[in-house]
Amino acid sequence: MSDLYRSAMHARIAKLPQLPPDLPGEEDEDEESEAADSIGALPSLSMGPPANRPPRTPNPEYAPISGASYFSEAVQVDVQASKLDVRVYYTPPQTTDGSAGSVMVCHHGAGFGGLSFALFAKEVTRLSNGGLGVLSLDARRHGKTLPIEGSSNEDLSLNILVQDFHNLLRAVFPDPITAPSLLLVGHSMGGAVVVHTVPLLLETKYRVSGVAVLDVVEGTALDALPHMPAILNSRPEGFDSVSDAIEWHITAHQIRNITSARVSVPSLVIPTPEPRARGVRTISWRTPLRSTGPYWEGWFRGLSSAFLAARTARLLVLAGTDRLDRELMIGQMQGKFQMVVVPNTGHMLHEDDPLTLAQTLLEFWRRNERVVVGIKRVGDP
Repeated sequence: MSDLYRSAMHARIAKLPQLPPDLPGEEDEDEESEAADSIGALPSLSMGPPANRPPRTPNPEYAPISGASYFSEAVQVDVQASKLDVRVYYTPPQTTDGSAGSVMVCHHGAGFGGLSFALFAKEVTRLSNGGLGVLSLDARRHGKTLPIEGSSNEDLSLNILVQDFHNLLRAVFPDPITAPSLLLVGHSMGGAVVVHTVPLLLETKYRVSGVAVLDVVEGTALDALPHMPAILNSRPEGFDSVSDAIEWHITAHQIRNITSARVSVPSLVIPTPEPRARGVRTISWRTPLRSTGPYWEGWFRGLSSAFLAARTARLLVLAGTDRLDRELMIGQMQGKFQMVVVPNTGHMLHEDDPLTLAQTLLEFWRRNERVVVGIKRVGDP
């Protein structure tokens, strides 16, 4: 939230074991289907530019990259409890002792998608020698997740997102006894979702080895909300091509890692309906951030107290030296959570520096997953 807060202040002045066999999921036929996230599902510019200006020529430096090589599998999971067909990217853990192992479950922020964790996931797999699995998802109204049975997926309120997340994990790992240990990781909005899901998972007897929140602090987030309309006014309404969208994310410093942007950004945009309309660009946002405005305060209000109350190890990772709100400041002084700052990154720190974040979270996992009985975990009361 550090970049967001700074922008707000400026505005004020101016697929290994497979998925469980009974999982109602449908795997993509081949890697080319995943490549479609980047290129194939999007229209040709032959549809024609807006009538009042010529289209930009796509810059090959910003050409999309398929996400197929970053996870073992990409599947659609039928989550009946939420009436959603959820896109999941998954690399299961490799274990030698016959155990279910551990899986890091990643939830993206508003307007982004599961592929924002692609480079990070690959680093986790490499550094852990496959010992730690990684699962990343597209939330409702994001990426390739779609409503089923004629239901609506418009509601992005926190309690709905939390139920979606809990329902997905119960669909993927239906038996808490044989399920892997879960390390929950959430970026921004996703941070609020994973924190509030911890008690639900514990109540249903799942093992949660820790929760990590990426670049969101309740006080900072709430302070920035009044200035969000001004920030959103600086965002383009659409693009001439997917490459154009990728380029904007890099040049506007929304993402600082060009490879990650080339993997993750294509899933954030869709073909514009009737692009020949005057002034309308060929490519539009899949989830316009302005449309999520009614839910912003609900995502972040009470996040600090919920984070400190989570009955598991706790980690807060920030992109800069954000000021902590009062609750977190007191909690930090009492040793209730671990805090790490990843330098030279922006709000999308898991995309900007996936290696450093992977190293940080692997250390956190090893310390808390393999803790000796009787020794307190980091973040325990």
